[in-house]
Amino acid sequence: MSRITPTFDALKAQNRKALIPYVTAGFPFADITPEIMHGMVAGGADVIELGVPFSDPSADGPVIQKAGDKALALGTGLVQVLEMVQQFRQQDSKTPVVLMGYANPIEAYDIKRGKDSFVRDASAAGVDGILVVDYPPEECQAFAATLRAHQIDLIFLLAPTSTAARMAQVAQVASGYVYYVSLKGVTGAGTLDLGAVEAMLPRIREHVSIPVGVGFGIRDASTAVAISRVADAVVIGTRIIQLLEDQPRDKAAAAVRDFLAGIRQALDESTAPAKRA
Repeated sequence: MSRITPTFDALKAQNRKALIPYVTAGFPFADITPEIMHGMVAGGADVIELGVPFSDPSADGPVIQKAGDKALALGTGLVQVLEMVQQFRQQDSKTPVVLMGYANPIEAYDIKRGKDSFVRDASAAGVDGILVVDYPPEECQAFAATLRAHQIDLIFLLAPTSTAARMAQVAQVASGYVYYVSLKGVTGAGTLDLGAVEAMLPRIREHVSIPVGVGFGIRDASTAVAISRVADAVVIGTRIIQLLEDQPRDKAAAAVRDFLAGIRQALDESTAPAKRA
């Protein structure tokens, strides 16, 4: 078992919702990612999503695409991402880390190093979950089994256009949590429709028994709180990348920490028992 399920179980017992921030590995500086990850934890992150830079990201909006391009230019590939996780694990053995990316880097890694090398190396580095945007569930049974054998969860995206059949397919292979993409289109696009999210979550839960996180379009505490009323987790990515774009190196981790601390406080206050007058 990865660290993800125990984390969600502990949060549920405390009547709290998970805060899952995303950052592109190697952005905005090649060597800063572990420091930013520690800042995220200090700010109240429960799970960290770490983006693996890729040259042709189909689901990423312009903000995250730009971050990925910069990370690639600074020499960040999948090897370096695993090294970052390993470095983070030297001080944090508790916080779940999920890699989010695309099939090409994983397959290239295995072609160069041998079958299932990525899964073995990810497990050794301390990765808890993998979200591969362009891996459909109907083709992932073997990959999911290999991941489970190494205590890594396979996480899937669901979208407003997902059918009941697709939800059922995801439920057969997904573990850890599923990530509901609240908007049609790429990351950072459009305005969040809370009513549509509220209508979709019960449909997802008819098929999926594991926690459901919601992302795309969550940019501030009020939106995070609204989403947390129906979801098990809130995922914030584009806003964090924007926050980091103009930060000097010595202030980047603290900026993320302080931003997330405000979100964490709002989430916890929203679920705290009402005080008696």
